[in-house]
Amino acid sequence: MSDLLLDAVVSGVQVIDLGRQLKVGMPQSPNHPQFWHTMPRRHGDVMRSDGGSAANDMITTGTHVGTHIDALAHVSQDGKLFGGVDASASCLGGKYVEHGVHTIEPMIRRGILIDPPTWLGVSDLEGGREITVGDLKQSLQSQGTVIRAGDVVLIRSGWGKKFAEGAAYLGGTSGVPGISEEGATWLAAQGIHTVGADTIAFERLAPGGGHAHLPAHRIFLVENGIYIVEALDLEELSARKIYEFTLVLVPLNIFGATGSPVRPLAVVAA
Repeated sequence: MSDLLLDAVVSGVQVIDLGRQLKVGMPQSPNHPQFWHTMPRRHGDVMRSDGGSAANDMITTGTHVGTHIDALAHVSQDGKLFGGVDASASCLGGKYVEHGVHTIEPMIRRGILIDPPTWLGVSDLEGGREITVGDLKQSLQSQGTVIRAGDVVLIRSGWGKKFAEGAAYLGGTSGVPGISEEGATWLAAQGIHTVGADTIAFERLAPGGGHAHLPAHRIFLVENGIYIVEALDLEELSARKIYEFTLVLVPLNIFGATGSPVRPLAVVAA
């Protein structure tokens, strides 16, 4: 019997990398440990008798830096995780057993891009701007895209272009564009599997407000069991007007962790 997926791959596919390159000093939320990479052994430090040499690396990192996914264990509300799980009791031996990142199954799913700046005729949204339900609906209509249950929905604000600028990407004084509680509620009602955005904390950050108020995290992670992916690079998808694709995403299988760095891929026919 022919394998239709293998046939499609053999026929040719294009892969668009949606992940950020991990670098020391890259912008990240102040709430998480930074990424650090060093080489304890470089070529020439130790030489074999035959002239060969090997280099090796060591990294330390928070699990919520760079492009990463939030597990359901990441956020609690009134002491409860998704499904009413007791947040304190769920942490056994310093590991979140029930909703840790190890419980996220590898994703090969229909992904869609929602691109409000393109619909609005601007290159990117200004800091602190709310992406409203109307923006989402109008963008989908203009793209000819329909959300289906089980989809991975990625929202572009254009703010991702600031990633290389460092502090500007965090939007401390300017705020960061994104959906609010209303937008999160509407998206969750569509029965989606995962959401993502090109910003540091997925949802709207008010100017000067920092990460003090994150209602979309509560709605997705605690109330609906929907994963969140942050700090995506969505510029190529937007430039090429690719609004529907196969999304491949696999978190690191870290037992009991609240999140994981990821390198999501959008795959389309060549």
